Amino acid sequence: MSKATIIPKTEADVAKLASQTVAVLGYGAQGHAHALNLRDSGVNVIVAQRADGAEGSANPRYEQARRDGFEPAPIADAVSRSDLLIVGLPDDAAPGIYEREIRPNLRAGQALGFLHGFVIHYGRIAPPGDVDVILVAPKGQGRGVRREYEAGRGVVSLIAVAQDASGAARDRALGWAGGIGSGRAGVIETTFADETETDLFGEQAVLCGGLSAMILAAFDTLVDAGYPPELAYFECCHEAKLVTDLIHDGGIAFMRERISTTARYGDVTRGPRLVDDVIRDRMKDVLSEIRSGAFAREFLEDSANGGARSKALCDAERGHAIEEVGARLREMMWGRSRPE
Repeated sequence: MSKATIIPKTEADVAKLASQTVAVLGYGAQGHAHALNLRDSGVNVIVAQRADGAEGSANPRYEQARRDGFEPAPIADAVSRSDLLIVGLPDDAAPGIYEREIRPNLRAGQALGFLHGFVIHYGRIAPPGDVDVILVAPKGQGRGVRREYEAGRGVVSLIAVAQDASGAARDRALGWAGGIGSGRAGVIETTFADETETDLFGEQAVLCGGLSAMILAAFDTLVDAGYPPELAYFECCHEAKLVTDLIHDGGIAFMRERISTTARYGDVTRGPRLVDDVIRDRMKDVLSEIRSGAFAREFLEDSANGGARSKALCDAERGHAIEEVGARLREMMWGRSRPE
């Protein structure tokens, strides 16, 4: 059985990165939060981000980095000037960029840092033996990592060490976690394998795949039975946030204490009928595909094909009635159909 160790908050101290230069490769959702938080914590930070985007167009992430006070550098340059490299690149793009621009410029004693264990766990990147390989994975989106830091709080992070060439890899991970504010909330030590497999399973079974599929199926059930789509949207989609906020704040039992007696009875009697042994067996199948590497191979094959399957499936559901109804109702409530 795998274990996770809760680290005393005081151990996640940015001072463990004293005199080290950190390069953040990619200024996306997580990359920008790590770069800004580390800089605000007193760390010397370099941002690596291309100036040009698709088909030579201006890259908005490059421009945002400049507005935030950075002078974005080419990846090869950032690697040569840094001690810790935070790889904030997509899982499918990272191996190619690593081989072309990172690996040739690595030197002994540096640390390769990852926000997610995918490319290391599945062997997509094979670092040389003379560098540290560490992970800091915040349990929140990049905007939340930045927002909580600015509010004087933090987001819990998982840390892991896959390779300790310097003898200080764990301290580097703890310093990185402390620098983004996770020492204020909590740090949990785990492994690259456990972080990767639980993260993928949570996304697929609950947070994205399971939740999306359940919302759409419930919406269709009500509309097909003749109920107004506006009511179906509120009951099956909009109000999901109200319940997940309660669960987030205090757990499932806390949520059940704060909903109506009718809702609570329906929860505990009908929920198990929906998620029965058949669904549990399917969840086990999904987990088995993650653990065996079958999902990773399937995902990377689709990515190599331009994401054709993913795009086709997203496009098919983008035309679902729930999207039109939701956009109209959000416009009514908030004066906009989606966030900027």
